[in-house]
Amino acid sequence: MHLEKFRYDNKIVKYFAIATVIWGIVGMLVGLIIALQLFIPALNLDTAFLTFGRIRPLHTNAVIFAFVGNGIFAGVYYSLQRLLKARMFNDALSWIHFWGWQLIIVAAAITLPLGITTSKEYAELEWPIDIAITLIWVVFGINMLGTIIKRRERHMYVAVWFYIATFVTVAVLHVVNSFELPVTFWKSYSMYAGVQDALVQWWYGHNAVAFFLTTPYLGLMYYFLPKAANRPVYSYKLSIIHYWALIFIYIWAGPHHLLYTSLPDWAQTLGTVFSVMLIAPSWGGMLNGLLTLRGAWDRVREDAVLKFMVVAVTCYGMATFEGPMLSLKNVNGFVHFTDWIIAHVHVGALGWNGFLTFGMLYYLVPKMWNTKLYSAKLANVHFWVGTLGIVFYAIPMYVSGVTQGLMWRQFTIEGVLQYGNFLDTVTQIIPFYVLRAFGGFLYLGGAFIMAYNLYQTAAQGVFQEEEEAEAPALEKKKIIGGHWHSKLERKSIVFSALSLVAIAIGGAVEMVPTFLVDSNIPTIENVKPYTPLELHGRDLYIREGCVGCHSQMVRPFRFETARFEEYSKAGEFVYDHPFLWGSKRTGPDLARLGGRYQDSWHYNHMMDPTSTSDGSIMPPYPWLFEQTYDANDIPAKVTAMRTLGVPYEEGYEDQVVMDVQQQAKQIAANLKAEINVDVQPEAEIVALISYLQRLGTDIKVKPEQVAAAK
Repeated sequence: MHLEKFRYDNKIVKYFAIATVIWGIVGMLVGLIIALQLFIPALNLDTAFLTFGRIRPLHTNAVIFAFVGNGIFAGVYYSLQRLLKARMFNDALSWIHFWGWQLIIVAAAITLPLGITTSKEYAELEWPIDIAITLIWVVFGINMLGTIIKRRERHMYVAVWFYIATFVTVAVLHVVNSFELPVTFWKSYSMYAGVQDALVQWWYGHNAVAFFLTTPYLGLMYYFLPKAANRPVYSYKLSIIHYWALIFIYIWAGPHHLLYTSLPDWAQTLGTVFSVMLIAPSWGGMLNGLLTLRGAWDRVREDAVLKFMVVAVTCYGMATFEGPMLSLKNVNGFVHFTDWIIAHVHVGALGWNGFLTFGMLYYLVPKMWNTKLYSAKLANVHFWVGTLGIVFYAIPMYVSGVTQGLMWRQFTIEGVLQYGNFLDTVTQIIPFYVLRAFGGFLYLGGAFIMAYNLYQTAAQGVFQEEEEAEAPALEKKKIIGGHWHSKLERKSIVFSALSLVAIAIGGAVEMVPTFLVDSNIPTIENVKPYTPLELHGRDLYIREGCVGCHSQMVRPFRFETARFEEYSKAGEFVYDHPFLWGSKRTGPDLARLGGRYQDSWHYNHMMDPTSTSDGSIMPPYPWLFEQTYDANDIPAKVTAMRTLGVPYEEGYEDQVVMDVQQQAKQIAANLKAEINVDVQPEAEIVALISYLQRLGTDIKVKPEQVAAAK
């Protein structure tokens, strides 16, 4: 048999691995800063670019797309070549992928602190960067699929299946969720509005977790765990069930993020049903990983790589048990908007993604530098410090979440809210925020230990840029017999197409009726478009990341309507591009804020939150009083909104500037009368106040009042 000689490309793996370590430390450091800001607000240094609202999405994007993303690519580029017995399809594409991805990360690191954001969870980057992501993702896909097609190994190992699902699904998710109408080079509005935008966003958001933080890492688990343990995967048949059941079911689960909201009940129910079903394939994968270690558990005591991977797979099991439980409406109603969700997310991020990445790096670097790990002792120290970091992070957040859930719904014997002031429920959990920050500090410290250990490992070894290999060419002949799935694996394009079909069904069933059947989103006559000044004020609200701490969705619970007034209706949000329902209440819900306070209250609150709310952990926003807006920029926003279906009259742009000035002057006059301050009508604080005073006022107006006003 003739053996073909070829070389594996380790250089691209090296670069992605280095980027993984660097961006991991950066992302975790930003995470520690925002954790500290939750009990020391002054740490933003009165600087707009360092406020919690602006750098929180920087943290999530850095950890997800920079740290985990580069980790995925390092692992895929290393394992794919060896599983397929082929060098990557095209070296140039590999490097375009690497540098393109790093430039996207840098663009995110610049734009997000500047307040350039769409506000959509895990999809905050504006449209020029979205286009760049699409192009670079296609480059990655061509390179990966090209390698699969030219492979010398007939059998496509299970890890490759999960890599295929990742590429196909992330492409679909990103493109569908990123439909937006540009207004300027750095400003766009979502094509979807209100309930529809919420459904698309959490179809994307939940499945970004599924197909960026889960499926590629399952592929890495299926490759690196057996390699590190020197054991075959426990069950091929279980792998098949795990793969197809997981990718089909996962895509339906997004609506469980929107339980008790204005999303139609049928969509909420679908999300719950499939989320509960999801535990079966998820735990099938976990068990397949852990049972692979049969006969090798004695090595786990000594081998840091296996330690990290065992805890990673265990955290995956914990998170994928907790997810279906959180999708049950009675559980979700209690913990949603609380810190419990933060704990849940970080068990997955720190335990599953972080620890598997650490284990993979400890495995890869000695291999590629032809040496032994510099210090097994330091690696074990890293393991225990990191584990303690997860414990100190997660447990306080679980306790904090339960505390919030109980305090929010506590009534006195007279039937009134015991903690009527929302701030009372915030000050109670500050000690847990301190413990959480300590946990983050430990976890970050472990990452520094790893970086030092890996650097010293590389320094004592010699990097093997090109690794010699040989394998027989893949013969193109018809194979008779064999397992049905084994036959499918020989047809990589068909396999990819079937994976696409599997993930497309759930999204289509949930979204198509929501867009085509009007009864899913009943309109409300009182609800009118925002005035131009309110529209601009809403954009400032988005810029400052207020949605990261404040929800705009009152659920139909007694304790919420007693605190926040009437529950939210689907028709209230038909002009909201994008929706701003939020996913966390560090501060109170704002859906019914309009008219509750005078303009001067909002002015003072944004200047010094403690002046109106003693003990507030919200930072001041002095730049809103110093910076001004240009009314001449606002007509373009009105035009964009009309294009999206908001019923502004044709030609209204000619009147926009006049209406903006008139409303702004009225707010400035109110502030003068109430607290005797002179405010420029063009100050950003004026536009923001106009938006805050509008919130919920349409629904408060009774139909008879509208009729009387006509």
